[in-house]
Amino acid sequence: MAKSSKGNGEAEGRGRGGFKSSRHGKASAAGPKAQQKLAAEEREKRGVQHTAHEASRFLKGQRIDPRRINGKESIAELIEGTFLAYNAARLREACQLFTEKMLAPDVTVGLSITGALTPAGLGMSALIPLIEAGFVDWIISTGANLYHDTHFGLGLAMHRGNAQESDVVLREEGVVRIYDIFFDYDVLLSTDAFFRKIITGKEFQRPMSSAEFHNLCGKYVREREKALGIGQKSLLSAAYTAAVPIYTSSPGDSSIGMNIAAVALDGNKLILDPNRDVNETASIVLDAKRGGGKSGVMILGGGSPKNFMLQTEPQIQEVLGIDEKGHDYFLQITDARPDTGGLSGATPAEAVSWGKIDPDRLPDAVVCYLDSTVALPLLTSYAFARHDVRPLKRLFDRREDMMTTLREEYEKSSSEPATLDHTDSKLPQHR
Repeated sequence: MAKSSKGNGEAEGRGRGGFKSSRHGKASAAGPKAQQKLAAEEREKRGVQHTAHEASRFLKGQRIDPRRINGKESIAELIEGTFLAYNAARLREACQLFTEKMLAPDVTVGLSITGALTPAGLGMSALIPLIEAGFVDWIISTGANLYHDTHFGLGLAMHRGNAQESDVVLREEGVVRIYDIFFDYDVLLSTDAFFRKIITGKEFQRPMSSAEFHNLCGKYVREREKALGIGQKSLLSAAYTAAVPIYTSSPGDSSIGMNIAAVALDGNKLILDPNRDVNETASIVLDAKRGGGKSGVMILGGGSPKNFMLQTEPQIQEVLGIDEKGHDYFLQITDARPDTGGLSGATPAEAVSWGKIDPDRLPDAVVCYLDSTVALPLLTSYAFARHDVRPLKRLFDRREDMMTTLREEYEKSSSEPATLDHTDSKLPQHR
């Protein structure tokens, strides 16, 4: 009997749909559907406009009422007025996060680059303008992007092509393709020869970080651009001029690294030291925080550069034992899905569990599932339309000072007594 009585009591508190009438003691939209249906019909008879439930916190977003597109709107107006849902909305949110928060004077912006963006001209059209405007303060790139970027600084040509052409025929004609980008095989040989020539110079005969190496390369690319009178075409050249450090997370995984390996067979002393890269990148993030500012990351694609960018915080916290909370702003443009388990598609929420992202800053994280070659030009145009240029931080020139801060904090954390002393021969279990 008690069980039956309880069941009747529950039924009285629920509508026909099986939902409780309210969790807050007021009428619920999930209540009796028959009554809602009749009420809607009565409103229609009386010509009364529906206004119910608009006080809900879930209905506070902008109404879907876009402007009419007529060809006269700017890119910024198009994004704000018509990018209202799905990945268009994510791109709008990314543009607004970048311009309204990440470009604040106290934010240090790191950019990671994967995918063949520079061969498609994105270096000249978007990345160089972002650097020159002070919108990007440091970079992690694949070596391939920097290698193909150099073609333009050397005055070598890349062409639009048809991805359906026969690769057998292209090979016979000495044409190389990156999907629908075609170029002469000699472009590779000429760029290889340029790198082999400069890296045999005296200033390259030592171990160095990849940022030092790319800065030196940028100097020589800039000299070649001036000699050719072609303006500034190279990302390496622009980064050298603006003192924006560029790192690569996998130095051997590109034609630049292949040429370094080749001259090593002849006794060349150049070595790209990954230890310096790990610590220098961590020092950039720590300096941003210790200077009273914030750290923002913009990730194009994913891969190794994404991880290298984000691992700066675990390096600071987990490995060096320095008190920190994670990056403040996270913006990623990717076509990778999260459910495959790969790093490229890993969400900012997942990054919180590693200490990469400050959990208190998750609302300031946007992932846009879109091709970077589509999103980056739009974001760049939006940023210039909605934000003034920033003074250059010239972080390359401050590397030693930032490393001093990192060393001092590491020494301090290492000298402090440990809060836990595990004397057992086995490591503590992780749960």
